[in-house]
Amino acid sequence: MSLNQTKQDTALWDKHRAKIYSKRGGWRIGKGVYNCGYDMMNDLVGEKSYMQVMFLNATGRLPDRKLADWLEAVHICLSWPDPRIWCNHIGALSGTVRTSVVSATVAGTLAADSKMYGQKTLIAGVSFIQKALVAYNDGVSVEDIIRGECAKQGGKPIIMGFARPIAKGDERAEAMARVSKSLGFPIGSHMALAYQIEDLLLREYDEGLNIGGFISAFLSDQDMAPEEVYQACALLVNSGVTACYLDAVERPAGAFSPLRCDDIEYRGKPVRDLSE
Repeated sequence: MSLNQTKQDTALWDKHRAKIYSKRGGWRIGKGVYNCGYDMMNDLVGEKSYMQVMFLNATGRLPDRKLADWLEAVHICLSWPDPRIWCNHIGALSGTVRTSVVSATVAGTLAADSKMYGQKTLIAGVSFIQKALVAYNDGVSVEDIIRGECAKQGGKPIIMGFARPIAKGDERAEAMARVSKSLGFPIGSHMALAYQIEDLLLREYDEGLNIGGFISAFLSDQDMAPEEVYQACALLVNSGVTACYLDAVERPAGAFSPLRCDDIEYRGKPVRDLSE
């Protein structure tokens, strides 16, 4: 490596050495605490809701109260205290082995950060419905949109935001549709297309819109990018994890989902005689 190349590679580090830069804000001692241009103690505390500030921290934009209330409702929808659910199971296991509530909640929330389940699926869900709307506006039919997605999955109707394992339908999507209507949100173009896709999937495959698809379409209609949706929904499951932790920690240690040795199907080498 040449000397010039070395200087070029280290220039960025030298620029940031002994300095911390922030576009979001920070604490100016004796003056105030600032967040994206807002004085937190005067503009935000007691003036805006927690969800408004959470959205501000996640996107750099302060939403109106109506959208913040919608986000609060969807966080409730995704934080139900059933310890059988993947992330909540982690919380309950943490409780039964007596970790702290913070470590349990963080571990359970991290367990939901998956491309197959949880917050990260929203990136694919938002990307799909936004690309689908572009195609639809260019004249591609709903049937062809679905056919194209199914082709990627070997002909199976596996589309992010649609279908649900175990049960049919999604009571959470129905609840959020009521919330959206009560808050005065119109059905936007992404949501309208999502409903058209659902109608066809129900007829052809008996699969419909799930809560991830609902969130993806709704927040797309609020002009949010895939990564922004993911960032704003980072803690969707956390209060359900906390609830399952507390349920387990209030019981005797080790009482959550204990196993006997013979509950495990062993497929390794047969038992060996140590005397040989």
